[in-house]
Amino acid sequence: MNQQTMQNLTLFDLLARSWQRPSAIADLRFGTDGTAVAFTSVDGTVAIAAVADHEPPESRLRVSHDLGQTTIRPREKPLVPLIATAAFGDGDVPIAAHTRSGFLVGAASGDVQHLTAGGETEASLVKIDGPTVAIDHSTRAERTAISNGHDVFLSRGQGDAVQLGLGVALSTDALAFSPGGRRLACGVGEGLSIWAVEGDAALIHDISLPARLVSIRWSSDGTWLACGLETGGFALVSMADGRTDIVAGFPSPVRTMCWSQPANALFASGAFRIAGWSMTTPPFGGDTSGALETGRAGLVLVEAVAAHPEKKLIAAGYANGRITIAQIGARDELVVRPLGSAVTALAWSGDGRHLAVGSVDGTAAIVTFPAQMFK
Repeated sequence: MNQQTMQNLTLFDLLARSWQRPSAIADLRFGTDGTAVAFTSVDGTVAIAAVADHEPPESRLRVSHDLGQTTIRPREKPLVPLIATAAFGDGDVPIAAHTRSGFLVGAASGDVQHLTAGGETEASLVKIDGPTVAIDHSTRAERTAISNGHDVFLSRGQGDAVQLGLGVALSTDALAFSPGGRRLACGVGEGLSIWAVEGDAALIHDISLPARLVSIRWSSDGTWLACGLETGGFALVSMADGRTDIVAGFPSPVRTMCWSQPANALFASGAFRIAGWSMTTPPFGGDTSGALETGRAGLVLVEAVAAHPEKKLIAAGYANGRITIAQIGARDELVVRPLGSAVTALAWSGDGRHLAVGSVDGTAAIVTFPAQMFK
């Protein structure tokens, strides 16, 4: 490889293991034990990659003795292929990390199936009436929530499924357990229902919103709930008193939201920059004093955000394929990939060493960073 070609390589070229799927990546999940990541596609299939890198960046680093500069050579070994499944449905299917290794996948048949990290489908965990359109699993409480688009079911074991009494004929296609699994948030039409599910299910809050939910994320301590809206921004809910406010002004749907525990901050996609707020001064009542100027503003929409689990860093994926990592509250950013296909999904591994990426063109990738990169 000549020197000019080396200079044209991006960090993505050097650090990522990248595979091509036949259709767009819809979502992705790291497994609970951190050994595998699953990518769902809009054709209803799931593809699984091992997280372990057989040619890690540390093995390809070189430090020049004269200048002390560190360089990294490109990969030389072929990638281990993805393990791909047959289609579970006609469109993208919901997925969740399971208590054991592997994943839970919702099928068009209404079955919720356990998918191993090796790509094997085991017996159905539970079956509901109608197609499975949303699923979440609490590893702490060992509970699973499933929606067929109108009704929500709770399962606490093999085969059982108890229907929640929503009492409405509205669409329900967004579900999220609180970190401890004691609460369940459900998007219901243009609203949000929050249930206590530790014993007999009981409705705690029923909140009207100006638009349909497209994402739900709990803070790590379960005291806050952030809900991205199809139009207009996102809703922020305080679980302490049920107070709710809308943070408006986003030009695009807020498809992803994330919480940074190290920075005590909240971030959202859907704007022309990484939008974030310190939760020491939450963005309630139009208060913008907690806004965090992170990364650089531009003319391209942020489509996905993911907070590093251990450091004050935020990853962002853009509509033009750009992927950056920024220090929270600072303009400086590391460009991982300058251009490419629109990013649809981003997630960090639990140890913060790996960033999984999904794109519209079917690119599924895991970017593995050298340990010394984020000091």
